[in-house]
Amino acid sequence: MIDLYYWPTPNGHKISIMFEECGLPYNTIAVDIGKGDQFKPEFLKISPNNRMPAIVDHEAQISIFEGGAILMYLAEKSGRLLPDEQAARLEVLQWLFWQAGGLGPMAGQLSHFVNYTQEDVPYALKRYANEYDRLLAVMDVRLRDRDFLAGAYSIADIACFPWVRPYTRLGNDLDKFENLRRWFDGLKQRPAVQAGINLGKDWQRDERSSEKAKSLLFDQDSKTVFDAAAGTEK
Repeated sequence: MIDLYYWPTPNGHKISIMFEECGLPYNTIAVDIGKGDQFKPEFLKISPNNRMPAIVDHEAQISIFEGGAILMYLAEKSGRLLPDEQAARLEVLQWLFWQAGGLGPMAGQLSHFVNYTQEDVPYALKRYANEYDRLLAVMDVRLRDRDFLAGAYSIADIACFPWVRPYTRLGNDLDKFENLRRWFDGLKQRPAVQAGINLGKDWQRDERSSEKAKSLLFDQDSKTVFDAAAGTEK
């Protein structure tokens, strides 16, 4: 059995979808990021960056944090969604890292300024909205002559889907991206994708409305890290 430390966010959804797709049994442990569960000593021993998702494979006695690393591990353990052949494997990994370094962070910053800030920051909104729009176009062009980002369905598609999903809330429109729209509509019909997205759907969430929750999410600095690390050493 593998423990999945999870909260229903795009980064969490990447891993819940993967578990459903690859068929490995897992046990979900909620990490309520609006209440500060990510700073608990027992979680920091697994995820030193105080971010979910993370997993613990008890059979292998391995713990892993960071979504991309988790996706690779689960793909290799299950023998699914990551090719063995070098060229095909590199295609998948390029798009996986593209998501981790670009699509996720840019969409996350845009989401912050759209959903959480009370101040009007036109420059930031324009900066991240334009970059999110550009990245969606990169995917659309890539999908002109293939069904999936790396040819066959893979962890690259699983990584990207949750960050395309909030496009409406982020002020974009997939109808101008014909190929991306086709890809998106196809993925959201997959039973495993639906199951992964629905995991924790009904959990109580207050991180968008509670000032304490916002502080736990966004008012963090080096002191936060050092204080949390001190707690793990007690």
